[in-house]
Amino acid sequence: MPKVAIIGAGLAGSLLAIYLAKRGITVDVYEARGDIRREAASAGRSINLALSDRGIAALRGVGMDDYMLAEAVPMYGRMIHGLSGETKLLPYSGREGEYINSVSRAGLNVAIIDAADKFGDVTFHFGRRCTDFDCETGEVVFAGGRVHSETVIGTDGAGSAVRRAVGSFVKGFDASQEWLDHGYKELHIPPGVKGEFQLEKNALHIWPRNQFMMIALPNFDGSFTCTLFIAHRGDRRSSGKPGVRVPAFDQLKDASSVLEFFNDEFQDAVPLMPTLTDDFFANPIGVLGTVKCYPWNVGGRALLLGDAAHALVPFYGQGMNCAFEDVRVLDNLIEEYGTDWKTVYENFGQLRKENTDAIADMAVENFYEMRDATADPVFQRKRELETKLEQTYPEYFSKYSMVTFREDLPYSAAKRKGNAQDELLMEICRSVDDVGAIDFDDVITQVEALGA
Repeated sequence: MPKVAIIGAGLAGSLLAIYLAKRGITVDVYEARGDIRREAASAGRSINLALSDRGIAALRGVGMDDYMLAEAVPMYGRMIHGLSGETKLLPYSGREGEYINSVSRAGLNVAIIDAADKFGDVTFHFGRRCTDFDCETGEVVFAGGRVHSETVIGTDGAGSAVRRAVGSFVKGFDASQEWLDHGYKELHIPPGVKGEFQLEKNALHIWPRNQFMMIALPNFDGSFTCTLFIAHRGDRRSSGKPGVRVPAFDQLKDASSVLEFFNDEFQDAVPLMPTLTDDFFANPIGVLGTVKCYPWNVGGRALLLGDAAHALVPFYGQGMNCAFEDVRVLDNLIEEYGTDWKTVYENFGQLRKENTDAIADMAVENFYEMRDATADPVFQRKRELETKLEQTYPEYFSKYSMVTFREDLPYSAAKRKGNAQDELLMEICRSVDDVGAIDFDDVITQVEALGA
């Protein structure tokens, strides 16, 4: 019976274990952390996940989609919060039934591990940190010894030890890591006194402030997980103006500076955050980066998958969805080629590399869109126009909809088509003050003429 070692029991690794077990493959999953089902999640590291169609399709493949969606909160659009507390909802789609779902990272991970544990051919080994991988012998190196498996799949995240080993071994291995000068800090809005949501529950809330932003995603218990995205250091120049400092973590050193900043920038949120300063100083500052590399395999001995191969910043809500799509694509290749791992892995890389690069680039672009453009009246008109077009012409999909609701469309195609459409629609919306004055038929004709 074929045997596979998976390094990393996060979302992608645990889901992959189920897919492999369903094909009669024996799986050992090695995880550096303890069993998440028996340990509290690390404070400040539980950014909610936006589960959308690509991820749902992968869960559907193992019968977990309905179960997880029952524990999710639907989000129908971005709720934009202005400086004075005014709000405006920008729908994600103009079609009924298209929305994203706020889910708990830890809750989803626990559910998938539990499901994988039901297979007799899946064994989890917690507290086993992979320190190296021997690309010649196929042995995984741990602090307590070595383990050999027929093949190894590294799903051990952005800091992957398996990737480091592959990079050292493979001649011409190409790798890059690009870090945003912004970090993030997790904060919290609790439920109201009767357990109610204190903000609109079916929206992703954004406080866009040009050089920084805060977002909030709803939780099933009525709370919101908030995340502040801001520069690490305030010595950068804002908009090229000499001497202008932008707010940054290094300027928020005590409770008074934090409260002053939040009262100036997020005044409608502050009354809803009774533990604001406690959370701010208790939770760590996270970093935001993109990892790209290639090739992802060493013959048939090892493969990189998920964040180990292509870590994304979280601003398109596609990191998990992309990794889950990896799992689904790999499973399709196993169906086609069996356990000829060399052939499976080579085809996997050829199919996925272009697409993971595309979503990585779009995720960075969407950071600036969320932070800066969502407050721009022209951008808001563009989103209104896109919604109207999707309501009127079923064949029209905005870039966001192509990425989020078209599981059949590769990310690379969504990027190519979406960027061309965005440029056209922004140009149209700069010339009008009212979307109602636009000839929708003419816009669709121009979109079709793009030929992207």
